[in-house]
Amino acid sequence: MANLKHEIRSNDARDASVARVDMKLELVVIPVSDVDRAKEFYARLGWRLDADFATGDDFRVIQFTPFGSGGSVIFGKNITAAAPGSAQGLYLIVSDIEAARAELLRRGVEVSEVFHGGSVYAGTDEPYLFGRVRVSGPDPEHRSYRSFASFRDPDGNGWLFQEITSRLPGRGLSLDVTTLTELLRETETRHGQYEPTAPKHHWSSWYAAYIAARENGRTPDEAAKDATLHIEGARDRVPA
Repeated sequence: MANLKHEIRSNDARDASVARVDMKLELVVIPVSDVDRAKEFYARLGWRLDADFATGDDFRVIQFTPFGSGGSVIFGKNITAAAPGSAQGLYLIVSDIEAARAELLRRGVEVSEVFHGGSVYAGTDEPYLFGRVRVSGPDPEHRSYRSFASFRDPDGNGWLFQEITSRLPGRGLSLDVTTLTELLRETETRHGQYEPTAPKHHWSSWYAAYIAARENGRTPDEAAKDATLHIEGARDRVPA
C-alpha cells in the first residue's frame, strides 16, 4: 500500500462560494428472480421492512433498510432490467466485523470468514476494494477500512461487511441544516416532556441518545424510551 497513490479531498475555501445541492444516495435496486424468497431473506437479516406495494400481477416493489442505515434497498417485479444476481460489491459498514458476522450466522445466513487485503492486488479471488487477493483473518493491525466478510442473497447478489472504526477526514455522518433543525426541535419537545419527572442529568446526554435512536430508524416514542433508558441506566451504574 506504500506505493498506492491516493487523494483525500475535504471541503475547502475553493468550494465556499459555490452553491451546492444535497444529493443523497438512498436507494439501491437489487435484481431478484423470486420476490417472496428475497423478502424472506432480507427480513431474516433483521432489516426493517419499509414497504411492500403491488399493483395486480405485473408490478411489485419491496423496500428494506438495514439497521442504522440512511440508505435502503428495493427489489420487486418489473422495476429493473438487470439480471437477477448481477448486483455485486454492495458494502455494509460495521464497527465490529466479528459481531456483525456472528449476528448473520445466528440468523442462519451463510457468511465468509473475515479477510483482509495484502500487498499484492492481482490474484484469483473474487474482487473487492483491495483487489483479487483475500488474506484470511482480520487486518493484523486492526486498521479501519481493511477488514471484510462477504455473503450473498439467494439470487447471488453480493454483499460485503467492511469494518470502519474511524473515518478519513470529512467522511463522517452529516445532516442538512433543515433536517437537523427539525430533529433538534423534536428532541427539545420530547425532552421537555421527560424533564419534569427525570432524575438529575445533563440535557446533552438525553439529546444525544434520542438523536442517535432516530437516526437508527426508531420512532419518536421509541427514541424517547431509549433516551430515558440511557439516562436512568447511566444513573443506576454510578457507584454509591
